[in-house]
Formats: sequence, C-alpha cells, structure tokens
Amino acid sequence: MGTPANPQKFAVLNAPSRIDGMGAFAAEPIPARRKIGEIRGETISVYEAWERAKKLDRIMIVEVSPRRAIDASNSADPLRFTNHSCCPNAVLRIRQGRVEIYAMRDIDTGDEITCDYGETHHEGQLACRCGAPKCRGNL
Repeated sequence: MGTPANPQKFAVLNAPSRIDGMGAFAAEPIPARRKIGEIRGETISVYEAWERAKKLDRIMIVEVSPRRAIDASNSADPLRFTNHSCCPNAVLRIRQGRVEIYAMRDIDTGDEITCDYGETHHEGQLACRCGAPKCRGNL
C-alpha cells in the first residue's frame, strides 16, 4: 500500500511559544490563502474524544463531524502544536474528514501559526493567553 503522501505543504517547526507550551512556527514564508498542511491522528468517536479530553493536560483533538474526531496526541505532524489566537493568521478547515490549515494572510519565517479554536470543550472556563489586542479573554 505504501507510505501516505506528506500532507505538509510548507516547512513548519515546533518551538516554545509565548502563547502556550509548544507552538508551530513557519520555517519559510507562507503566502496568503495557501494550504499550510494537515493534522493527522487516530480517528475516534466524539464520545471517546470527550472522555480522553477529561484526562489530558494538553488536548490535541479536533472534532471532524458530529460523530468522529481526530486525536493528534501521538501524531508527528508539526501543526498539531498550532495554538489558539483571537487574531489568527491561519484557519482550520475540515474537508472530507481531514483537518487542514490554511494561511489567512502572508506568514513570515519565524511567525507562530495560530488559529481561532472557536467553541471548545473548555466552555469559556480557560483563560486565553494569545495577547491579541482584541483578545476575548477565554476559550
């Protein structure tokens, strides 16, 4: 069957983030509206995702449908460390069960790649640390 194609379209490195823990950083310039890459992982039920989330300090789970989720906790994909920002430079899209990340604007080498997580399991109880001028204050 062979090895699946590399879903990363641009070079991304992981490094400590001023937002939270590790982050995903552009290792080369990324033009606006281009696919940066994907986050792959174990396909699980949404119920299993919620159960796992209760036990984790760092949650790397994305719901891709009302019934399915992707747990990227054991993934090697660098974009799994994409942090939240209330003023993101990228957007997460679900396409045919895949978690894809696209640049919203030009991203320079060394910039942290961020997405707006939207609604999360934190239900507004987790303080946001993105530092954006118009930060909502919580996730």
